[in-house]
Amino acid sequence: MTTSIHQRIAEELGVRERQVDAAVELLDGGSTVPFIARYRKEVTGTLDDAQLRTLEERLRYLRELEERRTAILESIRTQGKLDDALEARIMAADSKARLEDIYLPYKPKRRTKAQIAREAGLEPLADRLLADPGTDPQAAAADFADPDKGVADAAAALDGARAILVERFTEDADLIGELRERMWTRGRLVSRVREGKEEAGAKFADYFDFAEPFTRLPSHRILAMFRGEKEEVLDLTPEPEEPQAGEEARTGPGDYELRVARHFDIADRGRPADRWLMETVRWAWRTRILVRLDIDLRMRLWQAAEDEAVDVFAANLRDLLLAAPAGARPTMGLDPGYRTGVKVAVIDATGKVVATETIHPHQPQRRWDEAIAALERLAARHGVELIAIGNGTASRETDRLAADLIKLHPKLRLTKIMVSEAGASVYSASAYASEELPELDVSLRGAVSIARRLQDPLAELVKIDPKSIGVGQYQHDLAEMKLSRSLDAVVEDCVNGVGVDVNTASAPLLTRVSGIGSGLAHNIVLHRDANGPFRSRAALKEVARLGPKAFEQCAGFLRIRGGDDPLDASSVHPEAYPVVRRILAASDTGITSLIGNGARLRALRPGEFVDDTFGLPTVTDILKELEKPGRDPRPAFTTASFKEGVDKLADLEPGMLLEGVVTNVAAFGAFVDVGVHQDGLVHVSAMSKSFVEDPRDVVKSGDIVRVKVLDVDIPRKRISLTLRLDDEIEASGEQRAPSGAERRDRKGGGKRGDRGGGQKQNRGGKGQNRGGKGPAPSGALADALRRAGLAE
Repeated sequence: MTTSIHQRIAEELGVRERQVDAAVELLDGGSTVPFIARYRKEVTGTLDDAQLRTLEERLRYLRELEERRTAILESIRTQGKLDDALEARIMAADSKARLEDIYLPYKPKRRTKAQIAREAGLEPLADRLLADPGTDPQAAAADFADPDKGVADAAAALDGARAILVERFTEDADLIGELRERMWTRGRLVSRVREGKEEAGAKFADYFDFAEPFTRLPSHRILAMFRGEKEEVLDLTPEPEEPQAGEEARTGPGDYELRVARHFDIADRGRPADRWLMETVRWAWRTRILVRLDIDLRMRLWQAAEDEAVDVFAANLRDLLLAAPAGARPTMGLDPGYRTGVKVAVIDATGKVVATETIHPHQPQRRWDEAIAALERLAARHGVELIAIGNGTASRETDRLAADLIKLHPKLRLTKIMVSEAGASVYSASAYASEELPELDVSLRGAVSIARRLQDPLAELVKIDPKSIGVGQYQHDLAEMKLSRSLDAVVEDCVNGVGVDVNTASAPLLTRVSGIGSGLAHNIVLHRDANGPFRSRAALKEVARLGPKAFEQCAGFLRIRGGDDPLDASSVHPEAYPVVRRILAASDTGITSLIGNGARLRALRPGEFVDDTFGLPTVTDILKELEKPGRDPRPAFTTASFKEGVDKLADLEPGMLLEGVVTNVAAFGAFVDVGVHQDGLVHVSAMSKSFVEDPRDVVKSGDIVRVKVLDVDIPRKRISLTLRLDDEIEASGEQRAPSGAERRDRKGGGKRGDRGGGQKQNRGGKGQNRGGKGPAPSGALADALRRAGLAE
């Protein structure tokens, strides 16, 4: 089976099977994806990290499929029911769903009506009526009446025979597979509010009378409706066929019943058993098959929505972790608050805390001038260059405080930046924060975290459980293992893609380095504290329990700046240092003269340094690294300039052009902070003149963008924005809704439509674009939704 798994993965990835063989061997041998992608290109044929992550996930799934296949074969074999034909069907099953469909008739289950009927000897009656509809049901059933077996009369015998056939129809894998696909492609999910739940479930109002085809339901609406059902606000009902224009909603059993009947060669031709058999089909459809399809399609919707939600979370987390670092600059962190005051922490260029204080500029104390004086004193004393302001409660007022400080003291040359404080409170109360900042009160640790995440977002955010950063949608509804595995992979890829200074990195950051777990990270920090900074990568071998395999996996991702060997500050792996020595010999120069010398390096021919171990991809990577050693792949640090005089919601006007920062991206659009403490929503339909399949194709978290205000709803605290700066604004301040034809043009024909809109079906048959609002998710996306006025 191993070969078939590898072959299947190769076909799915569009690569050669030997590439998959090599990658699997490395993964099974303990190598990490970042290590394989960066340092084993020759072995895998240059599979990149995205391909390797997909390979790793599919390998896990297919191996689980094989384990389940083996268990099912053994179960059926033990029952004495495994023949060659059944074994062939099981071996041909290419998914877990198909495998379970085939296994269902043989799966041990509690005693059903059908099982009781079989024990009473009624299966021959069921077989006879199905095989020969010319048989009179009443007459045939009379022969099976036996009170001693619990079959009182002919009617009881027919009931038992029907139970047997209903179960047989429901457990036919081929039939169920066909009906499931038909219902998936032609049916829809209908949502209705439960009686008396309108007020309590107001946040689900968009789904009180809603219907949409299964294939066009975006993930955020699926998750919203399922949550509404879980909270007993909504009733969800599958409709096998979507009504055509002018038709009433229908459950569509007729055609499905006919398909069941045809599958078993049942038809009403006037024969004695025909009507009984058709009633049996109808009973099977209504009581068993439709129920099973409902469960199956719900699971399919959920899994698709969950997969997309996990992907959205992972993509947003990647953007956040790889946000531009401000760098080694003295920074002041402000954690805003009203009654408890604004917590202040000053860190030096290395991230060390040098001062803390609490000021009270806001209500109820309103000691504004005193607060500015305190901030000026701290900034001047410690050479502060940047002010990081947490974006939570009282952030806009605190932003004005920093603006006054800058205006009153221009010689300080300060720059203020609003920083996401998502997860800061989680870090403050964590065991690591207690260990790292034992002398500080919990409330002050948040200000330290806010300042540090401006200096280096990646180094600070790895201290927090990725789920607590909260840049996903409906994250608490998702499978814990699936979400954690995906987010951990993102963190691992980001940390190793950037590289880590082993002499300054925290234990949580070192934990995410390839080949290093929490135990080794702790040992590295202990060794560093006891013996001073590492002078070379080779010295890492002296760390307790850091063996050859761990060194192989981690060495290339750890940087030692100012050490004994300049190469230790680069991403060149120590195993490839001999290649560099050959390059030095060929260029007749020293390492310090060659590093950074682009002209000389570009004049070299990579092919001349290839050997049996290091191929052209690795040599090419080495030359690029020597040209810009230790380069940071993250973008350059920039800040958004909020418009002067635009501080609150009431200051916004339709048509106003603003600069803002993308705070989050969801399936239906992007949230943008324009400096008024209410995130505005750029709906996916307002991102581009052309159809946008994925909002992240246009913007990412942390991007600085220019937007136009379309509409401001002050009572509901909603801001509607557009990236299409030439959009016309009507007198009402609302953008004209696109017509159906325009939406189809924008969608490019038959592609899936507006992912944030959706069609709301009301009882009058009219449709209305409602923006896809659902229940408020948690975390940073929830904060963005609330600040945008889109959630309760």
